[in-house]
Amino acid sequence: QGYWKWGGGGLDALGYTDFAGSGVVHLCGAAAALAAVSILGARRGKYGADGSVYAIPGSNIPIAALGALILWLGWFGFNGGSQLAINTAADAIAVGQVFLNTNMAAAGGVLGALFASKIFSGKADVTMAINGAIAGLVAITAAPDTPTGGLATFIGLIGGVIVYFSVIILDTKLKIDDPVGAISAHGTVGIWGIMATPLSGAGAFGTQFLGALIIFAWVFVTSFIVLKILDSVVGIRASEEDEDLGLDKAEIGVEAYPDFK
Repeated sequence: QGYWKWGGGGLDALGYTDFAGSGVVHLCGAAAALAAVSILGARRGKYGADGSVYAIPGSNIPIAALGALILWLGWFGFNGGSQLAINTAADAIAVGQVFLNTNMAAAGGVLGALFASKIFSGKADVTMAINGAIAGLVAITAAPDTPTGGLATFIGLIGGVIVYFSVIILDTKLKIDDPVGAISAHGTVGIWGIMATPLSGAGAFGTQFLGALIIFAWVFVTSFIVLKILDSVVGIRASEEDEDLGLDKAEIGVEAYPDFK
């Protein structure tokens, strides 16, 4: 997908717009993750035989928040670096606009996820805020160069709201076990980011939709085939014993959180 867009391939010829990769990076990864989850299945104890859903808490929310902040910082290089040059004053101004929009979208994503969780669940969910930040960043990545700061905030805000509902729908309705909400944050919101580019005059809705469809279909199908072969040959799921023991202990012989079971 990178070549198809950034190397002068078919997506670029189509007129598809994706400045830093809402589609060719994030939707691509989410499609592969969805293919993997569909083969791997849910964690043991996640879903009951009667269809009930059991929450499996994360091991360390502060570390997860720190990870999101590190991603947030790194995104300035991810999006800003996609300008590819800073040789002129115009380049510097463009990179500055990208930095502004990236930051505003992430902040909007946090607010969107917090508002949604507070309104619909009664709690300001920190884990949703973490995914909201990532959602805002993913949403603006398709076109961080063209919106105003206000529009970037709006795009991120909607991304934060979307990730809240997407996580819940995938988990409780579709029974797709996505422990960190990656499919929602990078896939569902990646599609929103792709479709939001025309709001700032970049790309056309029809072309953007077709580009998203092509990326998802290609990556999901090819990933499913490869993972199915790997599953048939060597297996891609841990044994029940290793799952009970914990994969850190099973794979490398140590436990990061020995008191967490």
